[in-house]
Amino acid sequence: MAKLSNHEVAVVMIPLPAQGHLNQLLHLTRLISAYHLPLHFTGTTVHLHQARTRVQGWDPLSISNIKFHELPTPCYENPPPNPNSTTKFPSQLMPTLRATCHLRHPITSLLRELSCSNKRVIVIYDSLIAWVLQDAPNIANVECYSFRSASAFTYHSWDKSTEYEFVKNLPSMEDCLTQEFLEYTKVQTEFREMVNSGDLYNSCYEIEGLYLDLLSKGKIASHKQWAVGPLNPLKPFAKKESRKPSICIDWLDKQEPNSVIFVSFGTTTSLSDEEIKELAIGLEKSQQKFIWVLRDADTCDIFNGKSRKVELPKGYEERVGKRGLIVRDWAPQLEILGHVSTGGFMSHCGWNSCMESTSMGVPIIAWPMHSDQPINAYLVTVVLKIGVVLKDWAKRDELVSSVEVEKCVKRLMGSEEGDVMRKKAMELSKSVVNGGGSGKEMDSFIAHITR
Repeated sequence: MAKLSNHEVAVVMIPLPAQGHLNQLLHLTRLISAYHLPLHFTGTTVHLHQARTRVQGWDPLSISNIKFHELPTPCYENPPPNPNSTTKFPSQLMPTLRATCHLRHPITSLLRELSCSNKRVIVIYDSLIAWVLQDAPNIANVECYSFRSASAFTYHSWDKSTEYEFVKNLPSMEDCLTQEFLEYTKVQTEFREMVNSGDLYNSCYEIEGLYLDLLSKGKIASHKQWAVGPLNPLKPFAKKESRKPSICIDWLDKQEPNSVIFVSFGTTTSLSDEEIKELAIGLEKSQQKFIWVLRDADTCDIFNGKSRKVELPKGYEERVGKRGLIVRDWAPQLEILGHVSTGGFMSHCGWNSCMESTSMGVPIIAWPMHSDQPINAYLVTVVLKIGVVLKDWAKRDELVSSVEVEKCVKRLMGSEEGDVMRKKAMELSKSVVNGGGSGKEMDSFIAHITR
């Protein structure tokens, strides 16, 4: 790693205020901080608190060269998540996304201030919040780099001109996104094309080499790209005394290696009562040990104390006894996936979760819900072959039955086929760790911005 002592370059991070996006850019901030550059992480008060509270594997407040900037936005109302919606897309977050337009002037003021005291100001912004940078081209020493929060596989799959056969076999994008969100992204794309100097991906060549190369070929000469993932710490919990207290980890410490399946569908998904009932019965009948994070999707302010109380079948927790742990609050996902007792992950296949699971060597049971998740599920199960499909996107309108849940859990956790997937997932994890993740790519990016 090249160490830099001069502060001629300042780095400004602009995340999208949604958990998976906040998490990725905060982890990226940690990686860049090791190069001794001053970093400025921006956001609203509530979302900065959310990012710092939920981050795992390190303490953002312990790194002296990271400064957090609380930016104002007007008050607005977000509707509660609707578990019975015809689609799983988190429309409750749209008022939050639209309100980010009000960050334009505070961010412009910050960039102008930093431009006066630094030779160059580097902005790393979530590709879905580009409209806050429309004034950046008027500041001579500011350069903007887009952080792409989805997989390289996903971005390449959207290129319909490709000659690669795999694109023709991918799940449909129908019902993945709402028209409201598509219109929002169209605006962001227009602004991104105005300001962008290059792209950063939460990926690495050990996992997505072919698709990163294909994306690189399609770029104009003045735009560069860097695969700087996995962004999450690869070995964050080697010392037991460094862990935060957690009922999940205490429970896992008592289980056998690879004996537990972790069930969690991220922060943007709300299951219906019927889905919860079928999942509960399927887990019970599988006779496998499990940790199940049973909580509603995030709203704008996760600290307001308002959330739906999800009911399980009567007597359920008593019946599963010590074999199952139900968690109704935030759970330390990265630490759970990194635990030796965790042998499988039932997931919505958000890209954050896919990268964390893959880097920790844990195979996946795929239940995609919306956005890029059906394509990620295809990458995990068909291309990388480290997972099994529970929810076929072609049957997205059908209820996942307890029989299907039981069958998939047994297939991954109690069969020779599952053992092969676990071995393959662990081999892929080792190749990522032994390859240093994307250390060389990060060195290249830092060399570029400090040239």
